[in-house]
Amino acid sequence: MISRLFDLFLPERTAAEPAPEERVQLATSAILVEAARADREFTPEERSHIIRTLHERFSLSKEDAEELVAESKKSLNESSDLWRFTNVLNQHCTPEEKREIVEEAWRVIFMDGALHAHEDHLLHKLGTLLNLTHPQLMDAKLKVLAEIRGESTA
Repeated sequence: MISRLFDLFLPERTAAEPAPEERVQLATSAILVEAARADREFTPEERSHIIRTLHERFSLSKEDAEELVAESKKSLNESSDLWRFTNVLNQHCTPEEKREIVEEAWRVIFMDGALHAHEDHLLHKLGTLLNLTHPQLMDAKLKVLAEIRGESTA
């Protein structure tokens, strides 16, 4: 299943077009993996969080989620930019779904308790690529920070 997803993103592969849901799964995984790698360190905790997120968000088995993360890393290494991933999300996700993906990216970034300049830059870039406004991006960030601090966001 997962290898079919990468036919879309890796030009040397030729196969049937993956379903939109599979394309969204790959794009989401790639965004979260890139968020984890933004500080040059992809920790086991970040990997576990991403796998759990993919498992819950897309009802994937843990094994499929793990394979998706592994393939996302490979696809990111072979890609020159994030546009191909964000374009899929723009085509197939609502603004609310894109905001939720950005919230997950913020969660991954804040897992180590710090915000590095590269991470902040990446999330602002993702916000732009996903056609989110700056207030939407900041609302997502503040929501995640409130969760981390145990504050109510209601």
